[in-house]
Amino acid sequence: MRTTARHAAAALATTLVAMLMPGTAVAPGVPALRPDFLWGVAVSGFQAEGHAPDSNWLRYIRQHPEFDDYGDAVDFYHRYPEDIRLAAALGVQVFRIGVEWARLQPDGRSTWDEAAFQFYDKVVAEIVAAGMRPMLTLDHWVYPGWAYDRGGWDHPDMVRDWVANARRVVDRYADRNPLWVTINEPVAYISHEVALSGADRATMEKRVAAAHNAIYDHIHQRSPDAMVTSNVGYVAGNDLQINGSVLADIGPRLDYIGFDYYYGFEPPKPDPSELWELPVRPEGIYFALRRYARLFPGKPLFIVENGITTENHAPHRTGYTRAEHLRDSIYWVQRAAADGMNIIGYNYWSLTDNYEWGSYKPRFGLYRVDAAAGDLTRVPTEAAAAYAAIVAADGVTPHYRPSRPPADCTLIDPPASCAEPVTLR
Repeated sequence: MRTTARHAAAALATTLVAMLMPGTAVAPGVPALRPDFLWGVAVSGFQAEGHAPDSNWLRYIRQHPEFDDYGDAVDFYHRYPEDIRLAAALGVQVFRIGVEWARLQPDGRSTWDEAAFQFYDKVVAEIVAAGMRPMLTLDHWVYPGWAYDRGGWDHPDMVRDWVANARRVVDRYADRNPLWVTINEPVAYISHEVALSGADRATMEKRVAAAHNAIYDHIHQRSPDAMVTSNVGYVAGNDLQINGSVLADIGPRLDYIGFDYYYGFEPPKPDPSELWELPVRPEGIYFALRRYARLFPGKPLFIVENGITTENHAPHRTGYTRAEHLRDSIYWVQRAAADGMNIIGYNYWSLTDNYEWGSYKPRFGLYRVDAAAGDLTRVPTEAAAAYAAIVAADGVTPHYRPSRPPADCTLIDPPASCAEPVTLR
């Protein structure tokens, strides 16, 4: 465990409680995570940077008047030093960003924009100087406008050109020893492209997997000890059906299993829910970890994204505060680690509010940003201090109990949550 002033304060507080309340039984709780556990925060390129070049997503926004105007997102492009300082102040060791293909190759497949690379040079250097390790995402659902014009992932040259750009990124930043994420939530990416551009699902599944596998090999040629993943979006209750085909194709080329967990089981409904209406079940993260630990025995697990969605500034409909949800989620991560699962890291999504694929209403940030209102001030939520305390202690304190008991097993991650339930410890 890292020795900090917060550690000392937490230990003193525990001692004082014991002295003042002799004979009081302390709940067994769960042990802290291991000292080399990687705590992090995450942002993405398009969702946060602003000042975006032409891309598939700028096209989608123009095609859908119901989408919020993008503006300049939360202007990470200019405010990255401030955001990196905010992350460093939390005590985290990992800062996840995207390196946007659309920014690097705005004018066609034969040229790259050196000024765009210099922007990412500065961002990566700032992360490293702040004492954090970059986690670099090569594709967070955005590609150049010229690639969109010729058919996006349906075009036969898409994999070749995607890999050519990704190799440039890898060669430029491999010496910074980043954690690599090739393609963010590939199945969700594919679903968006099918819905918004009419992409052929089967074709894109195969091409996305081919892109991952090709750049994985290049990364390891450049850095044999590199750590590479493609973070999958965990879908409670039917993850095998949703992610199975892509995982089967890329599974042999994953050095660690990165995944995103947000919601519990959602029974079929006639109309899709808003993000903040989806069921929140922090205990479900245990079942996600257990599933991947069994599916990929021996491979380390990294929670690349986790958080809670609220609508603008409204409280969550469950009554959960962001800090309560965070502490409850980390309890279940510690519970999984105590049961022997090899968990190496956790990123909170996201450091700041951002543009959530068509809308500024869904709020995920540790820091609130009212981009739609034109106010880019970073305002801490109560979860920022809660996360800093968690990071300092390598988890929630030993006596911590979740603010909500586990839901009925049928609402968490069936059938696993009913066949092999887990209890509080």
